[in-house]
Amino acid sequence: MQEIPIRINLISTIIIFGILLGIYISYFLITKSIKTKSPNLYMGLFLLILSLIMFEGWLNYTSYIFKILPLTNFSEPLNFTIAPVIYLFMSSQLGDKRTRKDWLHFVPFAIWLVYCMFFFLQPDVFKYNDGLIVMNLDIPPIKTTTYTGDPLGLRNYVNIATIIHIVIYNIILTRRLLLAVRKKGETVFNTKDENLRSIRNSFYHFLIVTLILIFVKSTYESDVGDYLIFLYICFMIFLTSYQIMNASSYYLQTSSFLEGPVLKYEKSSLAKEDKAIILEAISNQMKNEKYFLSSTASLSGLAKSINESSHHVSQVINEKLGLSFFELLASYRVEEAKEILNTEMGKKLTIEEIAERVGYNSKSAFNTAFKKITSHTPSSYRDS
Repeated sequence: MQEIPIRINLISTIIIFGILLGIYISYFLITKSIKTKSPNLYMGLFLLILSLIMFEGWLNYTSYIFKILPLTNFSEPLNFTIAPVIYLFMSSQLGDKRTRKDWLHFVPFAIWLVYCMFFFLQPDVFKYNDGLIVMNLDIPPIKTTTYTGDPLGLRNYVNIATIIHIVIYNIILTRRLLLAVRKKGETVFNTKDENLRSIRNSFYHFLIVTLILIFVKSTYESDVGDYLIFLYICFMIFLTSYQIMNASSYYLQTSSFLEGPVLKYEKSSLAKEDKAIILEAISNQMKNEKYFLSSTASLSGLAKSINESSHHVSQVINEKLGLSFFELLASYRVEEAKEILNTEMGKKLTIEEIAERVGYNSKSAFNTAFKKITSHTPSSYRDS
């Protein structure tokens, strides 16, 4: 096989950085949301899928794919998961409950995955020749035995099938979004509902990716122009990471510079009875003393109020409740906010005022915590 020169430039650097950042963010979104099945879970899956697709595109763009030929077209079936995951993300924001029928959205993915096995099982020389064609390289292919990686001749239509699949979901999502805003007596472009604005903005990005996809596939041969799609996806990933970091509750706690994660409590001297006592004291502080209402609430402050070490308090919260301190704090604050929102007074207060009453200094931090726990913004919860 002829040695293919590696192409590293600004575009490839931006794309690989976007890939790594997308995988990094998706890990936290998925692991933190997998139990609740919140919209953040689908956002994490969406970013992971896009990152994997971009990784294959990056391998093709740089020609690294010729050094690891077994990975050729490994992400192709994932094309049919993009639209379903976006649909589930937006429908969960609209309040839909998850059902077993949701897996039906992934039937096209499963079918194409099985069909792609004909290609995946081919020898490297076959994939080498396929790579030359896909990347439109002016290099003669290797003469070899005829192999069949596409017995039905369907792979030539994968791009058009992907576009049709995504366009169908675009139409469905457009209809759902229009119905949702009409129920509020508003328009898509002028809605006051924060949840609907969030869904609308997410849909805009999905629509833009669709338009770029159609433009690239109708303008360039094979996968040559895919880097244009990947650059926009990188922009989406960078924007998402900024929003996550900007709304993070990390800034509400006191942390030392480059503080590493605390090792799990392997050498803890706490007995089972001690843990029960500490848990009861924590519960008393939260439920009866309402410690969480303080805007300066901290793990060290809670530990001091019950005469225990921060390490032991953190251990009990982690082991007995399966939460971090800030997740526990958010759960009590959100429950308190829900009670206020359900009162007549709560209908008159602004969201900022309610946020302050339950201990938040930032409206965005309050909105983020409330939406993560309830899948609704405070405004949409109050309206419903």
